[in-house]
Amino acid sequence: MNILVTGGAGYIGSHVLKLLLKAGHKVVTLDNLQKGHRQAVTGGQFVVGDLADRKLLNKVMQENKIEGVIHLAADSLVGESMEKPAKYYFNNFINGINLLEAMVANGVKYIVFSSTAAVYGEPKEIPIKEENLTKPTNTYGESKLFFEKALKRYEQIHGLRSISLRYFNAAGADPEGEIGEAHNPETHLIPLILETALGEREKIYIFGDDYPTRDGSCIRDYIHVNDLAAAHLLAIESLAVKNKSAVYNLGNGEGYSVKEVIQAVKTVTGRDFPVEIAARRAGDPAVLIASSAKIKEELNWQPEYYQLEKIISTAWEWHKNGGFNK
Repeated sequence: MNILVTGGAGYIGSHVLKLLLKAGHKVVTLDNLQKGHRQAVTGGQFVVGDLADRKLLNKVMQENKIEGVIHLAADSLVGESMEKPAKYYFNNFINGINLLEAMVANGVKYIVFSSTAAVYGEPKEIPIKEENLTKPTNTYGESKLFFEKALKRYEQIHGLRSISLRYFNAAGADPEGEIGEAHNPETHLIPLILETALGEREKIYIFGDDYPTRDGSCIRDYIHVNDLAAAHLLAIESLAVKNKSAVYNLGNGEGYSVKEVIQAVKTVTGRDFPVEIAARRAGDPAVLIASSAKIKEELNWQPEYYQLEKIISTAWEWHKNGGFNK
């Protein structure tokens, strides 16, 4: 299959790309490298470009006879989204519409979309199911929900089939050590803690310890990046055989608090480091835990890395060996 991956030089995108290549697909990666890494693109064709460039999108799709798209390119910082909403509406929604218009113009009929658990906002019940109320508490989640709604309209009007994957917290690294998580600036909890364990940061901050949870810190569902990548492969192959559009949660169904993740990192690394309580961040729900029963039943998705310490161990190997600087 000829597949276009947007954002394929990023953390999740690079793991998706690697798995697609292993499965024998022909892949073109499009990434503007604002946050991605050229060395994370492990094969296929690579195009430096932006979704705002409609001419480039048409050229890539035409020249490579693209059949399906996996769309991961996005801004994804919750805090920033509450400070710079326009950036998130433009990059995550308007540029996404550019992509859909290019797909329609070039006869590309299916897309897998990297959505987020942030579309649910503060959930009324746990674990969260796909049919639960979507009421985002931040601009990031809202921009993703807008695009999900656009996908439904594009199917109604243009016959464009889609699968939206609502991620919970991606974590871990490629077990082969080739690629991993490297953001600048880093904002994700596990790599921040690992950098603290390595002495690259003075301390790790817990943003709020007064949430209505078992230890006062936020609880999240952590899913290994390779398990996320496997879901993308199943989703694009499902759409290719004309299966129906769908929305799926991706998580482990287990929740861990920030304090528990910090303790797990200390156990895995055998290192101690300072921890400090800071003020809450705007838009952070107290608890996000997924039910992934639907994708397990319909696409036979089975996560391999369901233990928190195993997930952290793959990330620790990547970071202590120098990441992309090794």
